[in-house]
Amino acid sequence: MGMPLDERLGMDLKRVEQELMAAKHAAVKVAGLTVPQYAALYVLAGNPGMSGAALARACVVTPQAMTGVLKNLEERGLVERTPHPWHRNVLETRLTEKGRAALEKADARASAIERRVFEEFSPEERDALRALLARFAKAIQAEAAEQAAE
Repeated sequence: MGMPLDERLGMDLKRVEQELMAAKHAAVKVAGLTVPQYAALYVLAGNPGMSGAALARACVVTPQAMTGVLKNLEERGLVERTPHPWHRNVLETRLTEKGRAALEKADARASAIERRVFEEFSPEERDALRALLARFAKAIQAEAAEQAAE
């Protein structure tokens, strides 16, 4: 093995990410949503009319995954999709009133989780954590680029 388990920071990050997603899953389930559906509704609330591709990028999922999320949300009447006025092959997506209600119900609980985490740290600690996570990502990207060049 190239590196002992207790030195693999990626495992710590993955564990925390899984705990966050499990807590958010339980939180948004009361509104009948999954975490990806909640994320899509949340982004759409602040960006009405987004295309599916732009929404996928904002939610950090593949366009194929977002297509499935949007199909489900549309079938349930939580979003509506209409052709863009100038680009007919692009569909604009907007929340419906039903979608806004589901988002509000889910967000009340999901934001409580985020608030608890936020309040656990001082402003300086939050800044330091963000800086450390940025370095984490930069190291991953540098190694991936080196491996790709081999």
